[in-house]
Amino acid sequence: MPPAGGTPTSQPRDAVVADFGVAERRSSAVIGFRNVSKDRDRSRVRRLAGAGMVVPLAVSALLAGGAGTSAASPGTGPTAVVSMGDSYISGEAGRWKGNSLTNSGSRNGTDRGWVSGSTYDPAKVYGTTAGGCHRSDSAEVRSAGAIADVAVNLACSGAVSDNVFRSSNGGVSYKGEAPQADQLAAVAASHDVKVIALSIGGNDLGFADIITDCALDFVLWNSYCYDDQQYGVDQKIDAVMGKVGKSVDEIRAVMRAAGYADSSYRIVLQSYPSPIPRGAENRYTQSDWSRLNTGGCPFWNRDSDWARDSLVPQIANRIKGVAAAKGAQFLDLRDMMQGREVCAKASKQVTSTVPASAKTSEWARWIDNNESQGLIQESMHPNHFGQLAAGRCLALVVAQPASSGFSCKNTAGGDQTGMFLTPAS
Repeated sequence: MPPAGGTPTSQPRDAVVADFGVAERRSSAVIGFRNVSKDRDRSRVRRLAGAGMVVPLAVSALLAGGAGTSAASPGTGPTAVVSMGDSYISGEAGRWKGNSLTNSGSRNGTDRGWVSGSTYDPAKVYGTTAGGCHRSDSAEVRSAGAIADVAVNLACSGAVSDNVFRSSNGGVSYKGEAPQADQLAAVAASHDVKVIALSIGGNDLGFADIITDCALDFVLWNSYCYDDQQYGVDQKIDAVMGKVGKSVDEIRAVMRAAGYADSSYRIVLQSYPSPIPRGAENRYTQSDWSRLNTGGCPFWNRDSDWARDSLVPQIANRIKGVAAAKGAQFLDLRDMMQGREVCAKASKQVTSTVPASAKTSEWARWIDNNESQGLIQESMHPNHFGQLAAGRCLALVVAQPASSGFSCKNTAGGDQTGMFLTPAS
């Protein structure tokens, strides 16, 4: 890490130009890459979001006993809204209400998995999917409110497009579960599915690796990540968008096989929000260790600007194109967390005097690389507040004609009730 006022160079990654040992001299009260060697740090940070991206209703539960369990033809049975895809819709990081440096007790009220003393139970939030798919009780499909009789969360943290496809068409099981399209078939048979929300493509592009490499370039290497990462994205994105399109096709095929007309339900295909702010909007300077030690957002300004203003819009625009080509409704979330990102100047960390609040706290989970609080797979995902906001976005867009696309944004200083739509540009 360069000294105050320093900036990265374009030297190759195999040239170690920074003394990582500087990080060992920080306070033991901070989070992040704390008191670890380079090798240990590298292995841990490589797991960033690696398990990706409600108390869930399992398909077996939908089909066993109780009201609405008999086979339903389209238009009959309890209505259902279904979420499919990856960690950004499964509910990853829903355990957290903002970020706090306090590692004990309830972490100043941010840890929804806190039981008492130093006892924590993530299952309070993720149910039986704790440590796996991480389908939280505040996941988007749950937070959307009464848009259907039943909310079914099939999405799984870490899922790629192949985990959405039907097994008969190249689909792959994941974390002990059948491909999501095969699970959807069971839901479509027992419920009247009205809305299917899909978030997919991020893990196919390698979001976890991008985050990891950019963090390593801040922590260990005196260089930027945006240039080589942009090249990698450009090389992959056509094939990835082809798989996103196939995911929509697979959903259509399942629904048609179940007797649904395309017009009898809608697919909402959504893009991704940025979990980090632009460099100028970061409340910590990049010339010392505060972004790493205190903020949990170890990224250079130049890389942050690239992620916020190039990568996220590039992916959103391509997903918009897929939605248009496949007859899906587009929900653009690129600006959903503007000013609410990790380290954003417009938001605050939670402390003993600054309570957790959707109006003031960050809406994304920081990088807790040492797992001093929760699992590292939760890093850089919408937290509980962010999921409430995403749920509100879904409810708003479902209230619009299915043929229209929208961007969802927040009202500065407001909570999820302040989310509003603008026509997708």
